[in-house]
Amino acid sequence: MSVFSSRHHTHKVHVRYGDNDVTIGGDSPIRVQSMTNTATTDVDATVQQVIDLARAGSELVRLTVNTPDAARAVVQIREKLDALNCSVPLVGDFHYNGHKLLTEVSECAKALSKYRINPGNVGHGERGMENFARMVEVAIANDKPVRIGVNGGSLDAQILARMLEDNRAAGMPQTPSEVQLHAMVASALQSAKAAEKIGLAADKIVLSAKVSAVQDLVAVYRELASQSDYALHLGLTEAGIGTKGVVASAASMGVLLAEGIGDTIRVSITPMPGAARTEEVRVAQEILQTMGLRAFSPLVVSCPGCGRTSSALFQQLAAQTQRYLIEMTPQWRETAEGFENMVVAVMGCVVNGPGESKHANIGISLPGNGESPVAPVFADGEKIASIKGEAGDADSIADRFKELINEYVQTHYSKKH
Repeated sequence: MSVFSSRHHTHKVHVRYGDNDVTIGGDSPIRVQSMTNTATTDVDATVQQVIDLARAGSELVRLTVNTPDAARAVVQIREKLDALNCSVPLVGDFHYNGHKLLTEVSECAKALSKYRINPGNVGHGERGMENFARMVEVAIANDKPVRIGVNGGSLDAQILARMLEDNRAAGMPQTPSEVQLHAMVASALQSAKAAEKIGLAADKIVLSAKVSAVQDLVAVYRELASQSDYALHLGLTEAGIGTKGVVASAASMGVLLAEGIGDTIRVSITPMPGAARTEEVRVAQEILQTMGLRAFSPLVVSCPGCGRTSSALFQQLAAQTQRYLIEMTPQWRETAEGFENMVVAVMGCVVNGPGESKHANIGISLPGNGESPVAPVFADGEKIASIKGEAGDADSIADRFKELINEYVQTHYSKKH
């Protein structure tokens, strides 16, 4: 029995570049997005990071567009990506001056596949409405979809002030924090309706309402989903660094995804010093894959280890196997249809090792402390090999197991044409 709610019905939005049509919403897969952290004006560095993110599996990549030079650089970035056969759609992230950049650097408006507008940062009052309208008109003229992205840290001050005053007049039935969440929903929906009134179709609109607290994110998206059929982009903003950012993102988005809410996701974790930007892509993929919503690359099933396991050997093999699967995924994505559903087991002793290995597509059961130094390998429940399991042979065991995994992929998953 499934514990998941049926998918929240939303419009299907097409984000296109060339022959690459990434659909968001409707019955489309939940999409993985990411964002570069290079200076957009550093064209070569940004191109390389976009390629890395796309290769890791990001289906849309967002760029900061904050100056005329950055807007002009977007055109060069797109051209260089085209020359390298990278067709991932690019999304322009605009704040404060997007209305000027999109009109004054028209080639940037054409090169981008989608615009992100924050209604809290387009100006105030009549001027803000004019700026917002100008950006929407550019989107309509270029047939581009728009994400209207409300952030808790940059919420439209006038909407919030009005709703706080209404709350005071009603005798303070809600806390200021609760009012702020309602104001975020109101801002997103009002902006979406304003965009429609200007002429932007509902199937060109994606909404987001990002906050940094897990409970707040769940509350605001539940309300947003209950009041609209727009495609929804999920993300816990400023999620944090290390395990905190990963856990907070998984906890908040996991709840919403289980309730059928969300059409795209981005994991906004702070990279560890020196870590690759692609980490956020892998975390997003793992959230979707562990929930059974999509498959991106083979899963490694491994036990935590205990007093029975030869910890060094077991941990080394589990880590090497995980790295190998990540490294091979781009290649297998081109040659082996269905490989991403493969489950690989790396187990550490005789208690659960053979059983778990037999249940995986391919698995190895390492010898634990005091056990015979032989590691049986199973494929689809049948023993296919035994590898000598001496602790000093960690690398040779890993190399042989990698060979067996690759052989399994080549013989069990059809080649793409």
